[in-house]
Amino acid sequence: MFGQFLELSIGTSDIAASVDFYERLGFTQLLTGDAWPHRYGVLSDGRVHLGLHERSMPSPTATFVLPNLVHAQRRLLACGIEPELSQLGEESLNQLRLRDPGANALALLEARTYSPAPPDAPSSLCGYFSQLSLPQSDFEAARAFWERGGFVALSELDEPYPHLPLTSDRLDVAFHQRRTFDAPLLVFECMDVPALLPRLQAQGLSLCPQMPRGLDRRRNALLEAPEGTLLLVVQASP
Repeated sequence: MFGQFLELSIGTSDIAASVDFYERLGFTQLLTGDAWPHRYGVLSDGRVHLGLHERSMPSPTATFVLPNLVHAQRRLLACGIEPELSQLGEESLNQLRLRDPGANALALLEARTYSPAPPDAPSSLCGYFSQLSLPQSDFEAARAFWERGGFVALSELDEPYPHLPLTSDRLDVAFHQRRTFDAPLLVFECMDVPALLPRLQAQGLSLCPQMPRGLDRRRNALLEAPEGTLLLVVQASP
């Protein structure tokens, strides 16, 4: 029902600073169109695409492409999902914005806004993008919402932190309790986190003093982008 995953949309007041941060991590800029009136750029590590929007917006927003949004809106309303924002017309790109039970934002767009990443796009220093982990107070309500959108919930896991993973064809998400960390996390898996730390320092990137509850600082790292996006790098399982 949500359509095809497009990007994790991120609002920033200084797109140049945000682009510089992600490029130092090894993300590559992609070619964007002129769908938006504000400054917009997309960076990719070959697996996850980050859409940087120089405007105020909920961040990060999981954004999908779904043609015929007028019809899609009717289906959403029939399922009890009322869009927070509905922009349907001929003057701009059609879009709907939703909120899941944990108040995390999703956006549905009528069309793509950038060219696809090349198949040989290099990975970033962070390693393999695993999932977008979202704080939730009610796992069952959140699970029902995301499963209506086409995601499939798996069994709850305790490592690297307690979470409920959900999978789809283009994006995996997870739910974590707010007592674990009260903010969304972009989660990456790295084969050797201790070896990564000096490489981050060499790029002028420092770690956040905070860490999700229960995670060992020697085997995990938390980075904060200039606009506030949090990237959690966890030690990959052998």
